[in-house]
Amino acid sequence: MPPKPFAFKLSTHHLPFHNLFSTSPFKNPSEKNIIHDPPFPSLPFLSLSLSPTLCVRALLLRQKMGSPPSAFCKQKAIVFLRFFMILFLCSIPEKPDLCSTSSFFNSTALSNKSLPNILSLEKLNLDGYFSFDNIEHATKDFGNRYHTHPAAVLYPKSVSDIASTINYIFNMGSTSAITVAARGHGHSLQGQAQAHQGIVINMESLQVPEMQIQVGEKPYVDVSGGQLWINVLHETLKYGLAPKSWTDYLHLTIGGTLSNAGISGQAFRHGPQINNVYQLEVVTGKGEVITCSEQQNADLFYGVLGGLGQFGIITRARISLERAPQKVKWMRILYSEFSRFSNDQEHLMSKNSFDYIEGFVIINRTGLLNNWRSAFSPKDPLQASQFISDGKTLYCMEIAKYFNSEESDLVNQKIENLLSELSYIPSTLFMSEVSYVEFLDRVHVSEIKLRAKGLWEVPHPWLNLLIPKSKISEFALEVFGNILTDSSNGPILMYPVNKAKWNNQTSLITPGEDIFYLVAFLSSAVPSSTGKDGLQHILIHNQKVLDFCSKSNLGVKQYLPHYGTQEEWRAHFGPQWEVFVQRKSTYDPFAILAPGQRIFKRR
Repeated sequence: MPPKPFAFKLSTHHLPFHNLFSTSPFKNPSEKNIIHDPPFPSLPFLSLSLSPTLCVRALLLRQKMGSPPSAFCKQKAIVFLRFFMILFLCSIPEKPDLCSTSSFFNSTALSNKSLPNILSLEKLNLDGYFSFDNIEHATKDFGNRYHTHPAAVLYPKSVSDIASTINYIFNMGSTSAITVAARGHGHSLQGQAQAHQGIVINMESLQVPEMQIQVGEKPYVDVSGGQLWINVLHETLKYGLAPKSWTDYLHLTIGGTLSNAGISGQAFRHGPQINNVYQLEVVTGKGEVITCSEQQNADLFYGVLGGLGQFGIITRARISLERAPQKVKWMRILYSEFSRFSNDQEHLMSKNSFDYIEGFVIINRTGLLNNWRSAFSPKDPLQASQFISDGKTLYCMEIAKYFNSEESDLVNQKIENLLSELSYIPSTLFMSEVSYVEFLDRVHVSEIKLRAKGLWEVPHPWLNLLIPKSKISEFALEVFGNILTDSSNGPILMYPVNKAKWNNQTSLITPGEDIFYLVAFLSSAVPSSTGKDGLQHILIHNQKVLDFCSKSNLGVKQYLPHYGTQEEWRAHFGPQWEVFVQRKSTYDPFAILAPGQRIFKRR
């Protein structure tokens, strides 16, 4: 399929000279982050229905043919000059504001250096295609704070589409500034899957290879890196199997979570998702397609897992499977004291008896237990009705036990015995019995409700931290006692994981202790608000948390890390920085891949 032409669009926010084209100004010239089509009333062949590719080619052809001056040329010369003045102005980047909600660059115009290189991609013989217009979706992500415009989006239909594109850019060497970002379901938080004036690869278009499931003693599924985990769940369940480790939200791509870690309440038993991979197929920054595993090309295998997309794009993964249960006993219990909450979490983790352990912090919530009743039933309805949560900081442990129908009585007895060992508030035991799919896909139910209210596509200034066990009490005392005291703007997750279940050869950086906690501030900001539910207020609180961690030397590491300087990245990786840099030099020497992570500059 031939590449689609792109309509040249310019942002009025960057074009104070909007009258260069005509005396008619753009509509709403002060409106930011909105791309408007400039009028071309005097340019018959530069209309918005034609691509700039054709415009440039026409100009080059006229020049190459040595056409003598004509009435047409004389009349249009000033217009051409104005056009290229605009092109030049739009190629000058702004200084990016890494802490603002405005976009880094609001213009889709290409730089003078990139334009001919981007256009030359048309030469490639692909199974899929490039799109140069209608690519606004590639400027957005779930975080909804950073909006960087690519030059084009690649919709691959084969792995060779990805490899050919990257190899072609790699062979340009230093003559090109083009970068490439793989975009899954767009759930990045700070523009990590964006590429300013580069190429964004829409990984969900890559549906090859088709899912293949191997049953037997060591079952696994071979799946495309662009496939969603929810689809893997449904397909593997047809064979009575399922992956061992999950994320809380399943509408994410395989390649996306494996490039980070993939953490949820099963991690204390099975480790993160990156610990449950047998094999990968990767396209490196040189355009090479390499199969890797613990036994084959192990350096690349471990580097890519948790590698933030720096060494290659995951195009296929072989995921470990286990027998899937039919049902889940799902429970929530409350604590008023943090020490009891954390001790009980660690106790259950050490016994390895439940299948899922998470927890969250509740700040100043009214009618908390009544809100749970839509999905949970209290063990003692009378006591639950008398519980008052107003104004308190509470800690909720969320636990689950998997089982099959014939095991129900036995499982109930085991759960009762385990709960008897805990120190929770007795009146706050809430229980639910759901199917395995309902439990794993529980966040999607909330997504549907939020989308219906227009509250899904709002800024999400999330902060995810990994905190050593020895420092978690100090952290909780300061953060929940002094920094976040009145309310929260979303869930605050908090639960321990066992480092013994994590492979320390991957690129993921964790604290040095055997047990550490994931603490995730999953805030949502109300657009245009300047109050406590506004973006700036949340960002200030996030920074206060980070400042406290730094000043107190808690040994905290960011999960889904985001830094503005290479010095900060060096501090994040610590002793592993040199290994990380060496792998970058080996597999992506021109720093073509994943520019949105802001770790390395394009060489």
